[in-house]
Amino acid sequence: MMNLLSSCWKPFGGRGADLGGGGGGKEGKDGLLWFRDIGRHGSGEFSMAVVQANQVLEDQSQIESGPLGTFVGIYDGHGGPDASRYVCDHLFRNFRAISEESQGAVTAETIEGAFRRTEDGFTALVSESWSTRPHIATTGTCCLVGVIFQQTLFIANLGDSRVVLGKKVGNTGGVAAIQLSTEHNANIEAIRQELKELHPEDSQVVVLKHGVWRVKGIIQVSRSIDGLWEHLSNEKAVDIVHSNPHAGSAKRLVKAALHEAARKREMRYSDLHKIDKKVRRHFHDDITVIVLFLNHDLISKGEALHPSVSIRSALNH
Repeated sequence: MMNLLSSCWKPFGGRGADLGGGGGGKEGKDGLLWFRDIGRHGSGEFSMAVVQANQVLEDQSQIESGPLGTFVGIYDGHGGPDASRYVCDHLFRNFRAISEESQGAVTAETIEGAFRRTEDGFTALVSESWSTRPHIATTGTCCLVGVIFQQTLFIANLGDSRVVLGKKVGNTGGVAAIQLSTEHNANIEAIRQELKELHPEDSQVVVLKHGVWRVKGIIQVSRSIDGLWEHLSNEKAVDIVHSNPHAGSAKRLVKAALHEAARKREMRYSDLHKIDKKVRRHFHDDITVIVLFLNHDLISKGEALHPSVSIRSALNH
């Protein structure tokens, strides 16, 4: 079983890499936008896109897919790229190792264990690096993971990234937008109350600053939406995907968000497109989008469309 798992859950093969004989599709670039218009995972197709705004890209993302299932991760870093890069390097490896320890089982506990092991590893790295790289102690990352395994879709989220499902509505031809993840954002009353209960000795654990609730007055997230969902509603995003060809879906969503970001600043998209990284951060954050199309016939039959795909978005564009 150990050897079977190692071959089914392929390890990461490199930044921007595709280890599946073409299943990952071709990558492209358009200024600060990196994308793969269409590729194949074990249960259907995918589309992937990232646009950089920070001087150093803080977002990381990956797709790992084989006959056993599909693993998708999006890591929205803050304060620098160190935490998100570490998670992208280690979370799937830890997930696979814990699954192997359980004879190939994938459960909510498997994913939670991978999160804990990865966090413990990064905390240890911060301690070991304190004398030479103290700045990494100020970095962090949101962590959003989806796993498809044996006809089950698992979602795990820490932070304020978001998963939205587009579900067909009967025979009407319409699609409903269903949010599958819960966000940890200090602007949400329940999250603020949770933080106050966890830290009763700290009167400044959540602070209202310029009309926005922030943890310690610094960041909105409590475990860390200023990406795609700041500019597009769930319904709008699902409609864009549903109304267009599969190929280019992620890129189309990113561009729709950029058009909206430009509109809010009363400027043209073409002018925003000319603005370089770092300065671009004044207009929008790094944005990462992965769209998964699920083939229910493949999922129900337990058949794999493609044997192995291992992809990470490029580090910087």
